[in-house]
Amino acid sequence: MRDFRTIIEVLKRYVSQEENQKVYDKDIAKLLEISQAQFATIKKRNSIPYVSILKFCKREGISCCEIFFD
Repeated sequence: MRDFRTIIEVLKRYVSQEENQKVYDKDIAKLLEISQAQFATIKKRNSIPYVSILKFCKREGISCCEIFFD
């Protein structure tokens, strides 16, 4: 299972493929439908917002295994 920072990098790579531009933490927070402040707190605590990521995966039609596992 991947750690928080790796999961965020995977999400950024996924988004950058679609937009062809640099992706920031605020962009990931928006995708996960959480506030930037909440995302910063999650990042500081190194915790994984499982529910938000699972909702994102369902919305985008991607497998959560691609996000959580190597």
